[in-house]
Amino acid sequence: MQKKTVNGAPLPAYEQIKRHVLAKIESGAWKPGDVVPSETEMVKEFGVARMTVSRALRELMADGVLNRVRGSGTYVAPRQYESTVLQIRNIADEIAARGHRHAARVLALEPSNDPNAIAALELEAGPVFHSRIVHLEEGEPIQYEDRYVNPEVFPDYLAQDFTVETPNHYMVRLAPIQRAEFRIYAQKPEARVRQYLDMEIGEPCLLLLRRTWVGRHVATSVRLWHPSSRFHLAGTV
Repeated sequence: MQKKTVNGAPLPAYEQIKRHVLAKIESGAWKPGDVVPSETEMVKEFGVARMTVSRALRELMADGVLNRVRGSGTYVAPRQYESTVLQIRNIADEIAARGHRHAARVLALEPSNDPNAIAALELEAGPVFHSRIVHLEEGEPIQYEDRYVNPEVFPDYLAQDFTVETPNHYMVRLAPIQRAEFRIYAQKPEARVRQYLDMEIGEPCLLLLRRTWVGRHVATSVRLWHPSSRFHLAGTV
């Protein structure tokens, strides 16, 4: 098996097998209801121990990607789980729906060893990925996004151009969100945020704290600051 890496560290063999299976499904090569190769066949194909293949398949079944039928085999699961995926709207789409132009100013795109971010992503160690972006509507800043991302879920995050595609759109396109946790506050922003959002001193913000899950993994932890005079939050689940 060809070794793949995340942040220079070898990707475990079971994780490589999981990504191989997911790639087959995403490409359409394996469709819902198709039988997947047996553990014996995968052991031969990847040159790994049976327990490694078993772990990969077991985790994919726990994530609802595969189903195992005793005495028959393992199958690509029907995509019914998509009806339970939370639809978290992309700010660029919201702006476009109002007939306005979206733009993004990328302030930072970097690895981070922030201990609070590592804990929020429920990882044992860093680095994790970090981005800071200001989103603008018709040239006026309306959102300051401070996001930490799990590199195990999105290993190519730092290679993206987020002036062309928002982080939200990029991540949902690759791996639909299956669970989310929200907290919303009204509070005064720190000076740096206030300056990037071109706010008056003392003006309050709406602050949204959100974590999202892909399968069993915390995919991202983000803080979204919005000037209360220029923004309101609304949505359905």
